[in-house]
Parts: sequence; structure tokens; C-alpha cells
Amino acid sequence: MKILMLVPFLPNTATSGGQTRWYNLIKHLSKSHDVTLFSMIKDDSEKKYLPELEKYCKKVRVFRRSKSPWTIKNMLLAELGFYPLVVIRNFSFAERQAVKEELEKEKYDLIHAEAFYVMPHIGNTSVPTILVEQTIEYMVYKHYVDNEVRPLLKPFYYLDVLKLRFWEKHYWKKADQLVAVSPDDKSFMQKILPGIKVDIIPNGVDVKSFSSKSVKKKEPPRVMYGVTNFEWLQNVEAVDLLINKVWPKINNKVPKAILWIVGRKIPERIRKLSKERKDIEITESIPDARDAYLASRLMVTPIRGAGGTRLKILEAMAAALPVVSTSVGVAGLNVTSGKNVLISDDMKGLAEYAVKLLKDKKLAKNIGKNGQKFVRDHYDWGSIVKLHDPIYKKTLEKRNI
Repeated sequence: MKILMLVPFLPNTATSGGQTRWYNLIKHLSKSHDVTLFSMIKDDSEKKYLPELEKYCKKVRVFRRSKSPWTIKNMLLAELGFYPLVVIRNFSFAERQAVKEELEKEKYDLIHAEAFYVMPHIGNTSVPTILVEQTIEYMVYKHYVDNEVRPLLKPFYYLDVLKLRFWEKHYWKKADQLVAVSPDDKSFMQKILPGIKVDIIPNGVDVKSFSSKSVKKKEPPRVMYGVTNFEWLQNVEAVDLLINKVWPKINNKVPKAILWIVGRKIPERIRKLSKERKDIEITESIPDARDAYLASRLMVTPIRGAGGTRLKILEAMAAALPVVSTSVGVAGLNVTSGKNVLISDDMKGLAEYAVKLLKDKKLAKNIGKNGQKFVRDHYDWGSIVKLHDPIYKKTLEKRNI
């Protein structure tokens, strides 16, 4: 098939999360489909990823978005206009026009959109559209406002939450086929839009890539959170819990261990803390995410907010890195606590499991190897991408009826 794919951020493997997902989708889809990619970028520095993408895409075009969501223009438009901030920040008139011209000039079988907020770039068209939601933005943002925003400011934030929910639902209905990445997300979509048809294609991981590289473990031992993007509100919440509620208990029992936070846009307060304390280390730029997973002793993820499947957890498991998580953090993955991960829903329990793994190398090795086997059997990209073809075919058939 000839596919036009729209993504909000330029795919690459240097950054964990959605960008890694989209890179692997394109890499594997290109084996049997012609893919043209349209993406947003913040500045020209991101163009260094284009040569790698051009190996797999027939064409790659990029369009500018603002470097920060918090510009005066964006804030005014979000406060006074109809769209939520996430749509305003990730919209380009140039991209909308380019999509229109591309669809008029070339004959595409399908439009594949990743994230609802790229959908405003698609005008009226007879080309069927698949919308894949890696997470439900409304849930993420509402959780943040409920738990993190000061009471005085909540009314202003809830207005954006309501807009987000409205437009998310609007574009779910507009797409010819809707796809979620977890059963929990599918259930939520069908709860707020009864009768809507939702398929599931989970996130994946390139297990061979992680298992083929050898990296020496860091000493003193590192307890990692990452590799991730801290513009994602749930990561900020989780790392704050880790630093304030979990890490003191781990550090008390294993004082030589170091908490290693890896990712982009690490909050200033955490960067400042790493300069003041020897037990907290940060890395904001790492050329190869595998180096962080493979050099760490374990990963601890006290995630509380629902939505999506956690790519960083799949990547850690692919690297045979033991994972300690909340049940929300591994929701939808069908893992088993005590076998391929360790799960606790209270901060004390997370800390106790982490200490146990740091002190028992045999247990840590078993959990890590079992986790690696689990993702190899169930979440390798090679098999995950094959799930797209029947959905593509069904979408075309539905449009042609």
C-alpha cells in the first residue's frame, strides 16, 4: 500500500517513547508498504535524523512548531479559542496545506495518523484514515490537573481539559478506524464513546538490538528512571515520587547506590538537586538509549497515571534490566510480579523490592532474563508491526462498501 503517515515529533532511536515507536513502525512497515512521512520539528537540529528515516521512507517532510508550548501566542489562543493547548502547539498551516497538495498530487491508499492532535492537518479527503492513539491525552492531563495544579488555578486548567476531551472524541469519530495500544485504553474509549470500534496494536521493542550490545555495568550501582521525555506530565510526577518517597528508603539501605535519571527536559529543580547531592545523577543527552539501560542495575517506575503502554519498561526488559513498578505502570503488559517484574502499589513496597534486587544479584539476573524473554515472545516489533496489515485491509474494505 501507499501510506501517508503523520506524526507530531520526528522519529528517532536516540529518544525513548513515541519517537522510538514511530521509527520502528516505519522501519518495519517499509518492508511491504511505501511510506511517506510528514512530521513536526522544533528546530533544524532535529534534521540530523532525516538521513536515517530516508532509508525507509519514499519521502520525508518536516514542518515547524513552537519550541515551547508556553508562548504568549499559544496561551492566548488556548485560553480564548476553541482548541486545547496541545492542538495549538502542534498545528502548522504549512503542513495542512502540504497534506492537501500531497493528496491531490499523489494517489494514496491510506493515511496513518499517530496521535489525535495531528488530525487537524487532514482536510476533507476520500482517502481512509487510521488514527492510532498511543495514550489518551485527556486522561493524562486531567490526572495532572487533579493532583498537581494549585486549587486557585484549577478552573483555568479544567477549561483546557474539557476542550481536550471534546476534540479527542471528535477526531476519534472522524477517523475511519481507531486503534489503541492497550486494553485499558480501548475500554476507556468505548466507555466515553459507546459503540465505537477500536482495535489494539500494542507498543513494541527491538529486542535483538538491546540483546546484541554489551555495556559494562556502572559502579557504584545505578537505579535508573528513564530513558524518557519529561515534557510528559506523568514522568514528572513519577520521578518526584521516586526522589521524595522511594529513593530515601533505598539509599538508607544501600547508601553506595546512585539514582540515575535519564531523559530530555529534566525539570530544573531536579537538575539543581543533582548538583547538590552525590547520590543523584542526571543525563539529559545520551546518543544511544541502550547504553543507559544496559549500564544500570535496575529500573524503578512509581507511575500513578494511566494511559498507553510504557515503552521505557519494555526497553528496560529487552535489556534484561530488572523492573520495579506500580501496577498502573505495567498495566496492559500482562507481566507477572515475581517472575518477570516486581510490582507494588505503595512507595515502601517499591523501595523494599529495589533493595532486594540490589542485594541479591541472582534474583536480579533471573527477573531480568525472564523479562527479556517475555518481551521477545510478546512485544518484538517484527511481530507487532504485522498486526497493522489486517487493520489496513479492513479499513479499505469498509470505505469501499
